[in-house]
Amino acid sequence: MILPIVAYGDPVLKKVAEEIPKGEDLTQLIADMYETMYTASGVGLAAPQIGLSKRLFVIDAGGFEDSEYPDLKKAFINPVIVEEMGEDWPYEEGCLSIPGIRAAVERPESLIIEYYDENWKKHKEEYSGMAARVIQHEYDHIEGILFTDHLSPLKKRLYKSKLINISKGIVDAAYRMRFPVKR
Repeated sequence: MILPIVAYGDPVLKKVAEEIPKGEDLTQLIADMYETMYTASGVGLAAPQIGLSKRLFVIDAGGFEDSEYPDLKKAFINPVIVEEMGEDWPYEEGCLSIPGIRAAVERPESLIIEYYDENWKKHKEEYSGMAARVIQHEYDHIEGILFTDHLSPLKKRLYKSKLINISKGIVDAAYRMRFPVKR
């Protein structure tokens, strides 16, 4: 089922998400999240973006040309970034909850992450490059952080009116959204 994506300004996006009880059946939720992400042409989607304060995100980040991980499609349940390594590097990011805005964000080039998969099997893996960036972006969502929080005060001021309009539903998105403020 395709779910509406929560727009900028909704309090769930600024809240640290709750741990999921081990063993909870997330099969349908994960399937719905993938379907929602693909419909919106995204490479990642976190549970807060569909209005759920849960420590869960899905990615399908294997399609990048320079990807070291050509088949990187995974669900991350109760993830913890153990370490971030390497030089920070800028890349223009966007977000399904903030349509129409893109900006350069600096992130470390590699990370080590521990998480459970959809079968509640624990993993500890290292990622770098675009895969690490997508994971860091989605991980930020479950920590209540948006990519705009990484911007300079000047950049934030430049986007202020656009962000207010997004929260009011004054935005062009090619997918279903849920807005915190009525027009």
